Amino acid sequence: MSSAIVDAGPLVAYFKRDDLRHQWSRKHLGSLQLPLYSCDPVVSEACFLLRRTDSGVDRLMEFLERRIVTLDFSIRSELPALRKLLRRYRSIPMSLADACLVRMSELLKDPVIVTLDSDFTIYRRHPRQRIPLLMPA
Repeated sequence: MSSAIVDAGPLVAYFKRDDLRHQWSRKHLGSLQLPLYSCDPVVSEACFLLRRTDSGVDRLMEFLERRIVTLDFSIRSELPALRKLLRRYRSIPMSLADACLVRMSELLKDPVIVTLDSDFTIYRRHPRQRIPLLMPA
């Protein structure tokens, strides 16, 4: 079974009922094997985007407390690899959150990134492999 790495977009859409991708996110995040993997920059981005959503941040924090979403990625130990990715994709430009997710896809066994961000169709891992993605058509 794949290791599901979750970006901010699907997390926000999951908790925000008026989001256009709410149903898609509920369906797909609910069908994946737990735990889901993510990183601190993604959670920071999601919290910012959910700040005006009733109980959105609180519900995301509950997902973290219950380890539905786990944050076992260390930016500090991956700085050289992250820096390399950020330099490589500076023309897009790549965010730190995206760089962390790409790096996680290199570290986890049989990964799939769950995202709404089309930039992930451009990014590569190891450095020429396509990243397995789960995203809306």
